[in-house]
This record gives sequence, structure tokens and C-alpha cells, in this order.
Amino acid sequence: MNILNKQKLVIIGATVGAIVGFFYWKEVGCLTGSCAIKSVWYNMTAYGLLMGGLFGSIIQGQFQKKK
Repeated sequence: MNILNKQKLVIIGATVGAIVGFFYWKEVGCLTGSCAIKSVWYNMTAYGLLMGGLFGSIIQGQFQKKK
């Protein structure tokens, strides 16, 4: 449980990123199907999850430096 509290911003960022990635695929997507990431929903969701997790990690690192 202690790990979840320490990585809270990373988990929140990854969750939000996955949701945004899915909705990006749903609304914008790739009409031709030639886009490697945007053409399939699970690729775009995984990409959003990764980017959101990385962003949350950066934000978390900035908060830890201030303490």
C-alpha cells in the first residue's frame, strides 16, 4: 500500500493518459489505416497510458525536489 501512495501521481497520470488516448482514437483516429499507432484503439490507449505515466513521473519528481 505504501508503494501506491508514493506513486500516486504516476498512476493518476497513466489512467488519465489511457482515457485521453482512447478518446483521441475514437474522435480523431486514422481514416486510412496506415497510421501505426492511431489506427487501432489498444495501441493508442497504450501510448496514452505511457505518455500520461511519464508526465506524472515528471510532475512527481518536481514535487519531491521541493520537499
